[in-house]
Amino acid sequence: MVDDMLVVTTDAQAYKMILTETQGRVAIITLNRPKALNALCSELFHEINDALARFDNDSSIGAVVLTGSERAFAAGADIKEMKDTEFIGNYKNNFLAHWTEQLGRMRKPVVAAVNGYALGGGCELAMMCDIIYAGEKAVFGQPEINLGTIPGAGGTQRLTRAVGKSKAMEMILTGSVNLDALEAKTYGLVSAVFPPELLVEEAIKTAKKIAAKGAVSVQMAKEAVNQAYELNLSSGLHFERRLFQATFATKDQKEGMDAFAGKRKPNFVHE
Repeated sequence: MVDDMLVVTTDAQAYKMILTETQGRVAIITLNRPKALNALCSELFHEINDALARFDNDSSIGAVVLTGSERAFAAGADIKEMKDTEFIGNYKNNFLAHWTEQLGRMRKPVVAAVNGYALGGGCELAMMCDIIYAGEKAVFGQPEINLGTIPGAGGTQRLTRAVGKSKAMEMILTGSVNLDALEAKTYGLVSAVFPPELLVEEAIKTAKKIAAKGAVSVQMAKEAVNQAYELNLSSGLHFERRLFQATFATKDQKEGMDAFAGKRKPNFVHE
């Protein structure tokens, strides 16, 4: 058997601002605006959304890794693109909504591998993902207040849920208090910290573990965890129980429990 760690397929889809590839059942999306430190702009998000949608609808993919460069995951939004826009146009066109739409409806798990700067929109992009791994030199922050504005792609909401009200207030209101990788792990913003050169490899390892599980159960588990942010405890427990019961209609539940009882490795078919 060939180890799929050694089989890398470069995606044939042509993009200007991202790179895509696959390793086994894992897709990797790399932000690729090195001269701009991966500053986020509309064209970049259209490409991210397109790649995410394709991988979400590809039955051969079970999880996605989203990363940037070793210097910057994404150093913020492209201010030159937005600085001269006006309220009426932004409101009528629902400016920034497309930044969050695809990640918000992804069924498959997305692992963010964050090296270097993740500031402003870069921090918000990381927080849209399901799991965040950080390189030892990663820096997270929301400096929008220094530009006379506020976070607009989830920073006030997701950061508060991740690190608590007081720390989120300090970071957002000062625009200068950032979290390094170890602080981010202490606050629960990230799951693990790795040397920069090993970060993406570790993220791919985790994505492969997830992708090897039954796809239906993985998607149900993701949906249930996300609902914990939306529902009260009683409703959340009811939602979880219904999904748990629903897994018993899948082939993978039968295979998983039969394999456990038979003391063998399960062979999930993702149905």
